[in-house]
Amino acid sequence: MRNVVVAESAGFCFGVKRAVEIVEKQISEKKEKKIYTYGPIIHNEIVVSEFEEHGVSVIEEDASLDDLEPGIVIIRSHGVSKNVIDDLKSHGFEIVDATCPFVLKIHKLVQEFDEKGYCIVIVGNPLHPEVSGIIGWIPSGKYHCISSVEDFEKLNLPKDKKIGIVSQTTFNYDKFQELVEIIGQKGYDICAKNTICSATEERQKEAIQISKNSEAMIVIGGKSSSNSRKLFEICKENCVNTYFIQTKDDLDLSVLQSIDDVGITAGASTPKKIIEEVQKKCQK
Repeated sequence: MRNVVVAESAGFCFGVKRAVEIVEKQISEKKEKKIYTYGPIIHNEIVVSEFEEHGVSVIEEDASLDDLEPGIVIIRSHGVSKNVIDDLKSHGFEIVDATCPFVLKIHKLVQEFDEKGYCIVIVGNPLHPEVSGIIGWIPSGKYHCISSVEDFEKLNLPKDKKIGIVSQTTFNYDKFQELVEIIGQKGYDICAKNTICSATEERQKEAIQISKNSEAMIVIGGKSSSNSRKLFEICKENCVNTYFIQTKDDLDLSVLQSIDDVGITAGASTPKKIIEEVQKKCQK
């Protein structure tokens, strides 16, 4: 039997667990109102599909609210912009906010930076829903989004401008620290807030340790999960035989032939049940 090591931090983080429980509570109360989530509640297609089976519909970002029956809208864990909140309220929807508290903290930070006249720099993926939500809480609408030093240099910001830096909660911790250090060395007056979720930071550090000591590494996560993809990148740097899967059905056991030590980690939106199923399959 193979030696299989599963990361202790693998699976639901606090924010995801809280969001899932909020949806489950709304379902269990069996209200007459229609239940929606604004965007997928978390980045896991299986969880979202299970909620749909219980009558929970997903409101896509480009959907017309005029065409929907008013009801309860649960705000996804990634958060949304202030305009979205206002629009939902104006259309008569009851809002239940499942935004991760760590994301809400960033919303407040960018508002404060904006009020103090800082040039706001968001470190992350501009196309990620969390970042879109953060942008929507900057009153002036003025910001820059970067993911590398090269991106920052292209901005050509004046040295006399104060810069306020925040990060997407799931960004690579080491890359964020390095980026902030380099920007500071360039002579800019910066106020950098490490807004990477502590669970994300812990998960990434644990992934490094396990992948360095494994012959093969399995990363479990949803296709659209940013933090899962980052875990895959981190593990791949230390273990060539790193594979990204969503469920046990995606795991081809032939790739584990003649391999004795396997490491497993999973993104913040991966249910415990899926992790256990993959672990069991790896031990065969």
